[in-house]
Amino acid sequence: MTGRRKKTKVSVYLDPDIMTMLVDHAARRDQSQSMIAEAAIASFLSPDDAERREAIVSKRLDQIDRRMTRLERDIGIAVETLAVFIRFWLATTPALPEPAAQAARAKAAERYEGFVTALGRRLAQGPKLRQEISEDMNPIGGDGIQT
Repeated sequence: MTGRRKKTKVSVYLDPDIMTMLVDHAARRDQSQSMIAEAAIASFLSPDDAERREAIVSKRLDQIDRRMTRLERDIGIAVETLAVFIRFWLATTPALPEPAAQAARAKAAERYEGFVTALGRRLAQGPKLRQEISEDMNPIGGDGIQT
């Protein structure tokens, strides 16, 4: 004997699609189907491989969790900003008589276009508001005052 271990024959039933993949993979690699199957089984049963895969999945889940936390924070900032703006606008903007209201609507369309243009520039090049707001900022109470 030249140092080779005796191998045990195993019979398994494979789905036809899996068998096709095994045959194709073995042919592309110029390896025997038995060797490919043995390597696949060894990899599947290897505790190191399972731990490695678990570590990769865990790391990815941690990244997703951090992104979700930032996303929740950013959405919270956006919602609060919109609510404060709407509350301020409703409290300070009087209703206009109809002739003035028509002129105001025309001016509003022009100002809105300017706003959209400025927003587009800001999103394309400038620092984002969410980057300017500290992550360690104290939470704001319902009255708009930091607590």
